[in-house]
Amino acid sequence: MRAFLLITSLLASGPLLAETITLEPSPLTEWKSVYGRVETRETVPARARIGGIVQSLSVSEGDTVTAGQEIAVIHDDKIAFQIAALDAQIAALKAQLATAETELERGQALVDRGVATVQRLDQLRTTVDVVRGQIASTEAQRDISAQQASEGRVIAPGDGLVLTVPVTLGAVILPGEAVATIGGGGFFLRLAVPERHATALTEGAEIRITSAGTAEAGRIAKLYPQITNGRVVADVEVEGLDTAYVDARVLVELPVGERMALLVPKAAVTTRSGLDFVAVEAEGGEAERAVVLGETVIRDGTELLEVLSGLNAGDRVVAP
Repeated sequence: MRAFLLITSLLASGPLLAETITLEPSPLTEWKSVYGRVETRETVPARARIGGIVQSLSVSEGDTVTAGQEIAVIHDDKIAFQIAALDAQIAALKAQLATAETELERGQALVDRGVATVQRLDQLRTTVDVVRGQIASTEAQRDISAQQASEGRVIAPGDGLVLTVPVTLGAVILPGEAVATIGGGGFFLRLAVPERHATALTEGAEIRITSAGTAEAGRIAKLYPQITNGRVVADVEVEGLDTAYVDARVLVELPVGERMALLVPKAAVTTRSGLDFVAVEAEGGEAERAVVLGETVIRDGTELLEVLSGLNAGDRVVAP
């Protein structure tokens, strides 16, 4: 008799322990799935300033370089020949200058004795000045050739990672040709989003990473103002981003808007024979309704399920 009374008491108190929730539409963020690429913010080519043969090449793909580091040397034999020719011209002009200065001293002595005229002395002085000017001009030309020879050193334009090296040792290249491509400025996920979602994107907005092996969250660091091929380009900062491979594709989800949805606790959903049921208050007691569920949402640590059909706003859901 005591056992019967205890069971009756538990059955009577069961419904009182259940929680009743009145369904009301709540805002739900809509997410757009797109693929992003792991890229460096800046991609700068290290170019050769002169043409010639690649005499040395000290980097390869994947190396890390610093700004100003020498990565290659370009050699042009013609520049060395030009410098040698200019050195010979300077030596000849200096010999002419020595002769002209001697003539000028002799002319000055003759003028002092009254043998030569002042006009002749002026001519000799002019000859000396002309030869000195020719020497200065030739030395300037030599400096230009020496500067061109020094520009055969190809240096890294900044700190970063060597992405490509399109030349090989001993190859002939032209002025302005890229010897290596340097990626710097940090690693980001670069996205190309359809322009119809441009107004929904804001800098600082959080995104979700759905690919394996990457961080779970990130934020939009920069939105580029130019629309290219109908798409808006955005850079996303992600902590723990796998940067082993540049241009690797990563699936991400972007917030592109909000919609109103009905959410019920996961504990209120019962699944039987492949169908989902939710208990609601009805006249005369509780009734179960078959529902179609959508995505899962976590709010304040509680796992909620979106109800697509089967329930209406104002229904009182019975949750254990």
